[in-house]
Amino acid sequence: MQKNWVALDAIFNPKAVAVIGASDNPGKLGSHVMRSLTEGRYPGLIYPVNPGKEEILGIKTYPTLSRIPDAVDLSIIVLPADQVPKIIMECQEKRVRGIVLITAGFKEIEDKRGERLQREITELASQFGIKIIGPNTFGMVNLHLPINASFTPEFSLVEKGGISFISQSGGMSHLMGFLSLQYKVGFSKIVGLGNRCNVDFAEMVEYLIEDSQTKVIALYMEGIDHPKKLMEIVRTRGREKPILAYKVGRSHTSDRASQFHTGSLAGKHEIYESAFRQTGILTVGSSEELLDTAKALSRCSLPNGNRVAVLSGQAGPGMAACDVCEMEGLSIPPFTPNTQKRVEELLPPLAIRTNPVDMGPAWYDSEAIKGIVHTVMDDGNIDALVICIMFASANRSAVRILTDLLIEKRVNKPILCCFSAPAGIWDNEIKQLEGAGIPNYPTPERAAKTLVNLFRFKKMRK
Repeated sequence: MQKNWVALDAIFNPKAVAVIGASDNPGKLGSHVMRSLTEGRYPGLIYPVNPGKEEILGIKTYPTLSRIPDAVDLSIIVLPADQVPKIIMECQEKRVRGIVLITAGFKEIEDKRGERLQREITELASQFGIKIIGPNTFGMVNLHLPINASFTPEFSLVEKGGISFISQSGGMSHLMGFLSLQYKVGFSKIVGLGNRCNVDFAEMVEYLIEDSQTKVIALYMEGIDHPKKLMEIVRTRGREKPILAYKVGRSHTSDRASQFHTGSLAGKHEIYESAFRQTGILTVGSSEELLDTAKALSRCSLPNGNRVAVLSGQAGPGMAACDVCEMEGLSIPPFTPNTQKRVEELLPPLAIRTNPVDMGPAWYDSEAIKGIVHTVMDDGNIDALVICIMFASANRSAVRILTDLLIEKRVNKPILCCFSAPAGIWDNEIKQLEGAGIPNYPTPERAAKTLVNLFRFKKMRK
């Protein structure tokens, strides 16, 4: 791992970056890569390489990699595919340790020349001890350095956090990155593996298990070339950090398409499901579920059991959350007698006062709301809580009251919220909650499904 670590660390934490194929023409990828580095506030040295330019974006430009006077850790290559073997030879002479190879035209194309070319560059890079992210990739981002080594400057808008996302698809990387902006989820690293020369899921998972900035590893997979290697790493090391995967290829069409997209070996979905379960990788069924579950695993504790209390400001969302929980194997049990008695004292008879609890009639009574939540949090029959409040003018202050209580009263139980309101109304409260380790979701179903996945993960780890 030590040798791999040094080369991969040169990619994710470089002190100097060369952009080979840099451009100031907005119609070329080399221009977007330069903008990503500069607008993303990369703190290291940037060396554009283009024989036809003296400077790009005000930065001195060099005709070749060898003419750069200083050491270079990472080369980002955006040149045509047939020029790449020569550039890798130049990287070896310059002692570059890592490459982000954005160029396409390798084994993903329906042409044997592309496959031969990828085999050639893989052999060269492995011989020289150089690690390659790609080819046929959007690039990669490390939000903590920060470095945006991609052709999408907007990735720099993503907040830094504890989730690292590894994907075979640049499109899915963009989707996850921009969903994270919408739902205020922080990322550590976002990596597009592309065709995978000599950096596959196994190498990345092994690196990220050691990475102190990564709390949760999330994977989007189409297929794996060396599944046994990944499974062995997860089996021996995976308990150190949560690892979850969204694997496509469940239908015949997507299974076949994945083989053309990045040259993947896909295979039967059921085999992957079984292998993931045995080695400790939690599987999910959608991109939103992947993001939701990764957020919860990075922020809150795991449930000790499957007993859930659902508290809602309106009856309907609470019942929706209950449906998801019970249909997925969680229990909505009765409260202890003492808890039930206290809830009945605080709520009028017209409310639903058993589990799930409808707190709507107590909107104007802050002490009642606090008393109900406080009592249920302490109930010995309850392992986790889902709290749902849909905005209405009459309950505008309810979330402020709940936020203060939930942050002040810490319990060793996961609490997942669905505080849903028009933009700008409860933004500060939700930010404070999530900062305190209480994740919020836009719908009660997503909050409940995420709790189900926390329980699945805890059960699998046992």
